[in-house]
Amino acid sequence: MKFLMLVRDDPDLTFPEEGSGEVRAWTDTMDANGSRLIGDRLAPPPESVVVRVREGAVVRSDGPYAETREHVGGFDVLEAPDLEAAVAIAAAHPIAAYGSLEIRPFWPLFDGS
Repeated sequence: MKFLMLVRDDPDLTFPEEGSGEVRAWTDTMDANGSRLIGDRLAPPPESVVVRVREGAVVRSDGPYAETREHVGGFDVLEAPDLEAAVAIAAAHPIAAYGSLEIRPFWPLFDGS
């Protein structure tokens, strides 16, 4: 099964600079064992754009829209046999101690995708 893992930063906790090596070790391990299919960091929230179409017009909002202090700082697409295995993969991510990781199973739009 495929899962999307959203990596959220907690503004009250600071991930240590030296922790990037831990993240690299986690990605190298998960890439090597086939649990991580793709992933990356995302640009900071002020660089985000929210797009909607209302009454045929494109409505664009610059910057973060969510009214939460946490923001999505990255993502990974995981391959795991079930949700519990995906949770174990997420729990091993160094950011789990400084933010939160949301796991969502893929819900294919079309059969066979």
